[in-house]
Amino acid sequence: MTETGHEKVPARDRRRFPGISSRAYEHPADRSALVALRKLSGFDTVFKALSGLLPERSLRLLFLSDSVRVGDTQFPHLYAMLRDACWILDLEKVPQMYVQQDPKPNAMCIGLDEPIIVVTTGLVELLDEEEMRAVVGHEVGHALSGHSVYRTILLFLTNLALKVAWIPLGNMAIMAIVTALREWFRKSELSADRAGLLVGQDVQASMRGLMKIAGGNHLHEMNVDAFLAQAEEYESSGDLRDSVLKILNVLPRTHPFATVRAAELKKWAESRDYQRIMDGHYPRREEDEDTSVTDSFRQSASHYADSVRSSGDPLMKLVTDIAGGAGDLGGRLRDRFTGGGKGGGPADGGGATDRG
Repeated sequence: MTETGHEKVPARDRRRFPGISSRAYEHPADRSALVALRKLSGFDTVFKALSGLLPERSLRLLFLSDSVRVGDTQFPHLYAMLRDACWILDLEKVPQMYVQQDPKPNAMCIGLDEPIIVVTTGLVELLDEEEMRAVVGHEVGHALSGHSVYRTILLFLTNLALKVAWIPLGNMAIMAIVTALREWFRKSELSADRAGLLVGQDVQASMRGLMKIAGGNHLHEMNVDAFLAQAEEYESSGDLRDSVLKILNVLPRTHPFATVRAAELKKWAESRDYQRIMDGHYPRREEDEDTSVTDSFRQSASHYADSVRSSGDPLMKLVTDIAGGAGDLGGRLRDRFTGGGKGGGPADGGGATDRG
């Protein structure tokens, strides 16, 4: 390669996407959750205040002094991946990247003025080269989408919430914003997973990486198809009680569950949208200013409607039934909570098939 700033990137038979807009890979739920977040009462005030108060210089000095900065002479293979990812997604300025000593596999992209990418030693030691390439692409996708700003605020507010937990009203106000930020961030991870696939262009490597994050470095003991089958079982099994438990389980998390991420990414990799990007047909950054907010809302609404219709989750199926005017809602609600009504008894109308 002869691109300025990317001279040492290894030559690979992978497509590049000049001028690609983050809209090309952003998950509709990511955009809609961000819109909902910005509408949250008090968020604009908090955002503007924190944007001026957050000690970003201190954050950069912290990583500079207590982590290893990736470059030509330190973790050069990661540096090559980073420049390669920026070249493929046409991100002109290569972000600084650090490796932090931490046995827990993790990576993040933070920073207000300029994004910083941080990966842990646990992640570096866990993944092979192509799996790691997808992760680096994932973080570069966060940078291209501008996610690092909101991620930084989420980290700050989470720490602040712990410090003011003894102030009931203050903590409640902060936690409302933290909860909304977490909801958005979980959706943004789905977008970044797609960016990682565009960079690595190896769906199996992306699947393996997510599987290792869930089960550790025991690849010979795991199977991608079986791992994806777990996601299908998680989505469709149980009754309404399980649906409620799923919601409660995910609320404290910043990331979706690994099986869910794998299933979402596989679905996108098999879609026409992904193929069109690979064929060179994708939104350009130069068109971003002309993008209609109404169109974005319409796409998000269409996505949610399709998700509800196709979901195997009992709660989503009940929503579909109600929207379709299904009769005996009281009986259906009872059956979904108790797991009954599957044997053709009175609750299912004397032999009607229960789609739940």
